[in-house]
This record gives sequence, structure tokens and C-alpha cells, in this order.
Amino acid sequence: MKTLQDWLDHCERLHPKNIDMGLDRVRAVAQRMGIQFHCPVITVAGTNGKGSTCAMLEAILGESGYKTGVYTSPHLVHFEERLRLKGEAVAIDPLVDAFERVERARCQVPPDVSLTYFEFSTLAILDLMARAELDVVILEVGLGGRLDAVNIIDPDCAIITSVDLDHMEFLGPDRESIGREKAGIMRTGRPVIVSDPVPPQSVVDHALEIGADLWRLGVDFNFSGDKQQWAWAGRDRRYAGLAYPALRGANQLLNASGVLAALTALRERIPVTAQAVRNGLAMVALPGRFQIVPGEPTLVLDVAHNPHAAAALAVNLDAMGFFPTTHAIFGAMADKDLLPMFERLNPIIDRWYFTDLPIARAETGVRLCAHWQGVNKRGDASAQAFGDPVHALQAAVAAADPADRIVVFGSFHTVGGVLKDGVPRLSARHMNP
Repeated sequence: MKTLQDWLDHCERLHPKNIDMGLDRVRAVAQRMGIQFHCPVITVAGTNGKGSTCAMLEAILGESGYKTGVYTSPHLVHFEERLRLKGEAVAIDPLVDAFERVERARCQVPPDVSLTYFEFSTLAILDLMARAELDVVILEVGLGGRLDAVNIIDPDCAIITSVDLDHMEFLGPDRESIGREKAGIMRTGRPVIVSDPVPPQSVVDHALEIGADLWRLGVDFNFSGDKQQWAWAGRDRRYAGLAYPALRGANQLLNASGVLAALTALRERIPVTAQAVRNGLAMVALPGRFQIVPGEPTLVLDVAHNPHAAAALAVNLDAMGFFPTTHAIFGAMADKDLLPMFERLNPIIDRWYFTDLPIARAETGVRLCAHWQGVNKRGDASAQAFGDPVHALQAAVAAADPADRIVVFGSFHTVGGVLKDGVPRLSARHMNP
């Protein structure tokens, strides 16, 4: 009997590529396994905002009494985080059983189908969801949309949160190309919610070409708000006097607006009450999305790992008010567009702590530091490199005053690295007795 880690190691070795775009292999195994859903499916694609959107959908639907299944990726600390059934992370034993079923099916499709880590694990999770007697399934796209493994499932509603530059070696060199890939989750005659305020024309065009029911922010639904509350209006449905979502950040109203549009589009099949909407938005939680941990200094955790997300992080950090010094732990994959990220955050961050990450695709802390030094124009800023996020955080805590703040951002592996033993509660050095 293999352990979960044994199966994950097996998945890492199985295919020569970490990412191999295409649906033929994964679809062949899924058909052999008989994976299918008899409840509404919502698929969520986008450059940023997917995880927050899935979390809000889960919270509102859970408040309405529905049995939900949510698949998101990657995970922060434990693989089991990727699948939540009825509001709880899946247990390890059912996951192991599902991996065994995938392997049996994979070896029955001649010749043995070679699946990537993501494809293999996605099939295991879809299989568990299909067996769980759920009322609604929420699937987050891993990369792109058209050729992502979750797209073997036909959604009853698609959501595209935002389209910006990321994973360009796989998805294309510009927003139009990337938008075309994300538009691949749309289905003829079914609603697609586009919560990007200025979507690429390729997204709109594809919806028209295939006859999807397009819901656009600013056209089919909209939101407004003041400092105390916000309101949403869509096709034949309005919500007024809403409390702001418990997830922090200016961008969360865009995500929440898309969620309310999706629930409105599906209201005949999965109706929700106004009270469930209020309660769900008020109680939604998602680690690592502009997560502020009180302490001295204040700790901010954010998985911003591309220029679009870094710009949102900068806005949110500005809105926090004054801090004497901002320290930042940062680690990223080697393929990331670092220059615009540094340009956007350099005015805010005074001390950088660059870190290695435990994954082959990651850039080293030393090289990240060199990239930063090549563009830094601030004489009062400093940077150093560390072997892992924990040691980087320890150095930042040792250097920080109680009134400072420490921001941990970049890859999921950066934030996950400081969360592996739980959420840190910081106490600056001279605050200790």
C-alpha cells in the first residue's frame, strides 16, 4: 500500500514534462474511470482571483445548505488542501484510494497513458468528487483553460476572473492570446461570467462565436459602494447594503461581483437566499490572499506571483497606512516577469529578503537579489538572500521594529514555506521579555 507521498512522487516521475498541454490523454483515462457529475458544475479560470472566487462560491453555497466540492490548486502546505468536500479538506485515505483507481485505469488504456502530476492528481480528485453525492461542484483551472485538465468536464457556468500576462510560454505572448485560452472553458448556450472590467476582445468574440450566454461586468451586472457597504445589480436581481467580503483587498469586489452573477445565472438550479449571500461573504476565509496577521510587527501573506497581482498587492499595502519600515520575503519561479513586479513594489518595500524555494523551477534567492540590484534606484533600500522562507522570515523579524510590517509574497511555495508549522505570530526582538 503506497502512502499519499508515494503516489505524489510517482506522479512526478511518470511524465517527462511538468506541463504538457492537451486533453486527449487525461480524457481517455477519465472515460475509462467513468467520471461524470449529476449536479451543477462551475469552472473558474483567470490570471488572478480564481481562488478567492471559488472560496466565496463555496461559502455562500455552504450557507445555503448545499453540499459543495471545491478543487483548487496549487496547495500552500498540504496536498489535501486541493480538495474540499462539504467545507472540509479531504482525508488522506480516500485520496490514496483514488490515486490507485487512476493508476489502474491509466494502465488499462493501451499503451499505458503517461499523465503529468497535475493530470494524474486532477483525475483522482474528480473521481472523489463524483463519488461524494454533491449538490454543486466548483473547479479551479490550473493553467489557461482550453487545454487544462479540468476542462474535460463540461461546466454549467464558466467564470473568467481576470486576464493578464502570466505563463506566456504556454498561453501566448499577449492578453488576446491568453484570453483565447481562458475562453476555452465556455460552452454553447451556457452562462459565462466575465468579471474582468476590460476583457480581451478574444474572450467576447469566442462567447459570440459559440453562442455562450455572456455576462459582462459593466454590461450585464455591476457594483457600487461607499466606505460602509456595497451593492450589486444584475439581470432581474439586486443586492443592497452588503458588508464588504471578509477577504481583504480592493480587487475582491470584482471577484464577489462575478460570484453573484454566477449564482444569479444558476438560480433556478441552485437558488440562494440574500441572507446566505450576506453570511457567506462575511465569513469567507482563504489563507495567503492579502492575509493580515496581527502582531508586532504586522505580517502580510499574499501569493502575488505575477505583475498584475503585484500591482494589486501594492495598492492594498498602500491602503494599510503608514509603517516605518516594510520588510519583504520574496521567492518566485524562474520564468516570472520580475521587472514590473520590482518597479511596482520598490517604492513600498525598504528591505528585501530573497529566498530559494524547494522546487526545480524556482529562481534562486541569489539570482533574485541580482535581478533586483539591476533595477533598484533607491539608495536607502537593501537586500539579501536566504536558503528558505523560514530563515528569511527569521532574519526579517530580527531586523524589524514592533511598528514595522513584514510582507511574505510570491510563489505559493514562499507563503506555504512560512505556514508549514502554522500561522506565525510575530513578536519583535526587543518586545520579548
